[in-house]
Amino acid sequence: MKVQNDFSKGQMWRVILRMALPMMLAQLVNVLYNIVDRMYIGHMADVGALALTGLGLCMPIVSLVTACASLCGVGGGPLCSIARGRGDLDYAERVMGNAFALLLALGVALTIGLELSLRPVLYLLRASDVTYPYAAQYARIYLVGTVFVMVSLGMNYFINAQGFARIGMLTVTIGAVLNIILDPIFIFALDMGISGAALATVISQAASAVWAMQFLLSRRAILDLKLKNLMPRRDVLPRILKLGMTGFVMNITNCIVQIASNVQLAAYGGDLGDLYIGAMTVINSVHEVPFMVNSGLRDGAQPVISYNYGAGIYSRVKQGIRFLSCASVAYAGAMWLCIMLFTRVIVSVFNNEPAMLTVAVPSMRIYFCGFIFMSLMMAGQGVFLSLGRSGSAVTFSLLRKIVIVVPLIFLLPGVGGMGAVGVFWAEPISDLVGGAACYLTMYFTVYRKLGADQPVRKEESV
Repeated sequence: MKVQNDFSKGQMWRVILRMALPMMLAQLVNVLYNIVDRMYIGHMADVGALALTGLGLCMPIVSLVTACASLCGVGGGPLCSIARGRGDLDYAERVMGNAFALLLALGVALTIGLELSLRPVLYLLRASDVTYPYAAQYARIYLVGTVFVMVSLGMNYFINAQGFARIGMLTVTIGAVLNIILDPIFIFALDMGISGAALATVISQAASAVWAMQFLLSRRAILDLKLKNLMPRRDVLPRILKLGMTGFVMNITNCIVQIASNVQLAAYGGDLGDLYIGAMTVINSVHEVPFMVNSGLRDGAQPVISYNYGAGIYSRVKQGIRFLSCASVAYAGAMWLCIMLFTRVIVSVFNNEPAMLTVAVPSMRIYFCGFIFMSLMMAGQGVFLSLGRSGSAVTFSLLRKIVIVVPLIFLLPGVGGMGAVGVFWAEPISDLVGGAACYLTMYFTVYRKLGADQPVRKEESV
């Protein structure tokens, strides 16, 4: 018999941690996956800083691929969990099938479109004649594995939605460990440079995709991935797209912010423009550690909160919201302290050239000074997503990145002669304003009203 993974039983914080800890570990390993590339590339003899900048120019492309994977995974995962809570496994399977078909279609479209337009795209992202070769070498190989990236990221949401957090953790871990092993072999031993880093990533993502699919097609899975469910359905696909728009917007706005940052750093950095873009690459790499692990906590709480919401046990939903909020802030606070105390050491892990340290160390301290408020944004959006309220989650993604960050990136460098440093100040200001606005809205419109207009089902004794 298939395991049912009933989230309506047990203490909420224990149930969430049981789901979240493997996912947090998976996200941490996934971060190492990406960071190891940048660490090795940054220490390439003579060209480390330029190669690191070239990789940074590819980050908006990576964000676009991730955004499309999130469109399917974030859109389908909560719907699956809510349907499971209602006991409607047929609908949950239709959601998973439609999401898988959408992943494949988007993966193929992205591969063809970006390969054909890569040169103008990279120059639009502010590649220079010096950094373009490094960016192009990495991007052309990375794009070959787009479908693998889409499947491994997108379908892992459906593994977690069924309660198999450890299997989901292994999806990420397998690829990450393989990437860590292959990177030095391809980059240094085979002297492939930045192309070797891209090839290692493609092979690793392919391994992750194969692992995820073999589990979803096995008898261990609760939901069956059936051929008939791959056909688009009017009662499924629009709901996936609507809810998934949150994950898509969150990632696509990252892409827009990265482009805006590159434009302004190149414009105001003068002769140090390429170096400032490299410093931003280091900062974004470090930012992924607290952000993605906190994201693992949010994603671990999501199926538990969604399941209980679908089952009508609103008191447990509120317990889950409280725990998610406290744990997010506590973790973000600990990471903020570590980054502020050991900034120079952290930058040196990526590149220890004096010029890079001079630019990156103060910029990183500015960038992270409001990070604790970012955890409130993540907790608030996590709650909105868990309850299927995609509109609110999308609104606050747009508020923080498009309404606040992007205008500040273009305005602050011209204020008081701040120059390129002003680009880094845009992030903490948006963390404070956007995080507070999102969480307070969630608290007053969701948490305080939850269950007030609907009967709360009596919980079963544990």
